[in-house]
Amino acid sequence: MRGTFLEIRPRALTDNARRARALANGARVFAMVKANGYGHGLGLAARAFANAVDGLGVAVIEEAQALRHLGLAHPVLVAEGFFDADELALASRLHAEVVVHSPWQVDLLAARPAPLGVWLKVNTGMNRLGMAPDLARAQAARLRAIPGVRLLGVMSHFACADAEDDTFTDHQLAIADTLAKELNVPLSAANSAALIRYPEARARRVRPGIMLYGSSPFPWRSAADLQLAVTQRFSARLIAINPIQAGDTVGYGATWRADAPGRIGVVAVGYGDGYPRHAPSGTPVAVNGQRTRLVGRVSMDMITVDLTGLDARVGDSVELWGDTVAVDEVAAACGTISYELFCQITGRPVRVIAE
Repeated sequence: MRGTFLEIRPRALTDNARRARALANGARVFAMVKANGYGHGLGLAARAFANAVDGLGVAVIEEAQALRHLGLAHPVLVAEGFFDADELALASRLHAEVVVHSPWQVDLLAARPAPLGVWLKVNTGMNRLGMAPDLARAQAARLRAIPGVRLLGVMSHFACADAEDDTFTDHQLAIADTLAKELNVPLSAANSAALIRYPEARARRVRPGIMLYGSSPFPWRSAADLQLAVTQRFSARLIAINPIQAGDTVGYGATWRADAPGRIGVVAVGYGDGYPRHAPSGTPVAVNGQRTRLVGRVSMDMITVDLTGLDARVGDSVELWGDTVAVDEVAAACGTISYELFCQITGRPVRVIAE
């Protein structure tokens, strides 16, 4: 066996959901499981969260349908709502809650009334999905006049809650909270960052995502500091060890050059497995628990790492991220975020479910 593994830890997922529950301080917790449970597996993540949360959040109706097919009866929120009449009808049959973010969706509901709970999304400054407050007020009145439609609450999304110098969240929260109070409905706005950082934003419902998967939403605070458990370990094996001399180069493009004699390890993982191709030399890895670094470009099926001064042999395990190397460290080295790293793991690594 090639020995490239993605170990998933359901118990850690549950622990992180309980951490979110404790932080929510009585607000209902809807765990986001979109994008295949952030790469952990939709069903696995949903079941791990099931006893610790009040509901589940997905992006699209197909994900809600998959949860129902798995036998999960939890309330399910569809964050992008419905895209056509067929999806509207399906959402009603699935007893899913949907987000209404545009007047055309209200038009469709008015033309095709169906028993459905909806969350009205207000644009508070992110300028992605959602209606301006005045338009949202008008559409709320329309929604309340449609037979079978229940206006469950007002929703918004924070643009900068994870930014160290955030001065925008208070402004967004004030707009959303004012509208929710005016319409006399619950508010849902807090993502992972706001749940942790802004107690006043928790309102009646929170929608944590990345924290549930053991990653910090903040560049300046570690997951360990936030008491989050590691939910996955990505690893591969050393398949070759080569001596190098000062001046030797490694990998495509000869982008890395040795400044002294040493040893290079070849690891059976690459961008064909989901390891980021743009990971630069210096990206941390760990060999038998010993931290070291990536050298040279990432190939489709292999990477090369510095073994100089390490006790390492062919067949030894190399951690790409997990217990010794935090996924957030790798993401930072690559100029990206852990969400992308989690979601881009391909089907080639062998999935191992930890007990």
